[in-house]
Amino acid sequence: MSTTDRNLIAAHAEVKAEIARTDTKAALLLAFVGAVLGGTWSLARDLPLYWPAIAAGGLGVGLLVAAAGLLLRSTRPNLGGRHGFPLWATLTPEEIPAAVEGDLAADIAGLSRLAVAKFSCLRQAVDLTLTAGALLFFAALLTAGGVR
Repeated sequence: MSTTDRNLIAAHAEVKAEIARTDTKAALLLAFVGAVLGGTWSLARDLPLYWPAIAAGGLGVGLLVAAAGLLLRSTRPNLGGRHGFPLWATLTPEEIPAAVEGDLAADIAGLSRLAVAKFSCLRQAVDLTLTAGALLFFAALLTAGGVR
């Protein structure tokens, strides 16, 4: 096996591992967002809220819902891709070795684009979650202070 082949195989494994790490991070953040939404609902329904707190908290909840949408989008299966599982599902067992051997560089490129798209959605979801947390904290301060 040549050095180029080993490098291609290592790059392919690295990209697949990065996709798995991104999906794991998205799943954990999605669970966190769900817990924050549930906790916010539990607290907000029992407190006397005034318009400033409702506005800040409502915007925060809206951003959390948007973050959840981005996280779901980042973990959505890509069945329309030309490489990987969708391609292999259309091939016979005899055609798979030739497709893998001759198309590894293209598969790495396709998977890398997929990893970047997933990572971008995850980064945007983290930013939205942080902003939503700040707004919810602000709403809690307004409620605790009795601002009307």
